[in-house]
Amino acid sequence: MTVLLFIAGVVFVALGIAVSIALHEVGHLLPAKLFNVRVTRYMIGFGPTLWSRKRGETEYGVKAIPAGGYVAMIGMYPPNPDDGSVRPSSTGMFQTLATEARSQAHEDVGPADVGRVFYALPVWKKIIIMLGGPTMNLLIGIVLTAVLLMGFGVPVPTTTLAEVNACQVAYGKPAPTDLTTCTKTPAAAAGLKPGDTIQTFDGRQVTDWNTLTDWIRAAAGKTVELSYLRDGVLHATNVTPVLTARPVLTSAGQAVTDSSGAAKTIEAGFLGIGATTATVRQPASAVLPMVGQNIAQVGGIVFNLPAKLVGVAKAAFSSEPRDPNGPISVVGVGRVAGEVAAMEDVPFSARAATLVSLLGGVNLALFVFNLIPLLPLDGGHVLGALYEGARRRIAKLFKRRDPGPFDIAKMLPVTYVVASVLIVMSVLLIYADIVKPVNIFG
Repeated sequence: MTVLLFIAGVVFVALGIAVSIALHEVGHLLPAKLFNVRVTRYMIGFGPTLWSRKRGETEYGVKAIPAGGYVAMIGMYPPNPDDGSVRPSSTGMFQTLATEARSQAHEDVGPADVGRVFYALPVWKKIIIMLGGPTMNLLIGIVLTAVLLMGFGVPVPTTTLAEVNACQVAYGKPAPTDLTTCTKTPAAAAGLKPGDTIQTFDGRQVTDWNTLTDWIRAAAGKTVELSYLRDGVLHATNVTPVLTARPVLTSAGQAVTDSSGAAKTIEAGFLGIGATTATVRQPASAVLPMVGQNIAQVGGIVFNLPAKLVGVAKAAFSSEPRDPNGPISVVGVGRVAGEVAAMEDVPFSARAATLVSLLGGVNLALFVFNLIPLLPLDGGHVLGALYEGARRRIAKLFKRRDPGPFDIAKMLPVTYVVASVLIVMSVLLIYADIVKPVNIFG
């Protein structure tokens, strides 16, 4: 049964990623057709075609290698501005690469396609087409986040205690095994026990755990009265939070980490208590802030990607552990999905929520990654369009001749370099996810 659940989790996420890729390409397809660009092919995957069907002027199909997809629009690269040809004026290697790309871009262009080529579009239309794919991933991420928060709900700490630490231990250090010689925590010294529900702290009503945490942190060295319910009976005691290193927390109560993934700490008050959690559905107003937090987290990973990949390589070829907050491949995502689905001791709703969260995270990662301003990513095409618009505006400002569409084919050498780096990165991550998978469950 566990094996079947593992396979089901992998299949669920694989299908979800396939649908996400398909919708990403729809994000390019729809505005292209709206702006009357002739689209010859809409394909999911690369390599040999497994199935295709032509509808109107567009061939729709699925290819053998499920590593992405593409929409083929005629006239992606402009012809020679001097004579309208696609032949080069020199025979250099880089010029030859650009020429071959132009030739392919113009293979399907016929006399009836005047005004229907991509390069002739206004800059703003080019940007809309190229941002259509990432925008689709963003929308999918928002929808899945809404399903997660508003449908399943998220674990929220309550004011009922799940644990009371016996000993004072520096943050990040293991607890001592000999409880007879340790220094009691303020909570243990005050007689608090798991199951107690905190009612007031220093005369203030406690309504949520995060607020209580803030009050405790601010009360280091100060003796305050704390009241709690135990078995329906209200009790009161005095506690004195001790000043010690504690993790820096976000407004949502999550630990803040540095570029290496280590938790940042600050000197603050500490009682030695932990909260129980309850799954609570969130309002619609919580969706976009959560999406923003996830995008910021992915952006941090992308910004530090070179260093993160070095860490992945070290872990893959040594005994070092993988960073649970580092990048993973689709193989890693599938493995995590399978492990989550196979946890039979975890309620089905919690497993389903985790899989939805995983798919939402993948789509937000695709959104951020595709905005990187490098070809062949969508952000590279957007940058090319912005450059075209800038130089045309400058030419108009100085009353010079319109330079025409920017020939992005000239950037193909950079494209091939970036594509090669992406392939190497993918191979490294896949290898690491096989030999040294990320352990997100501790």
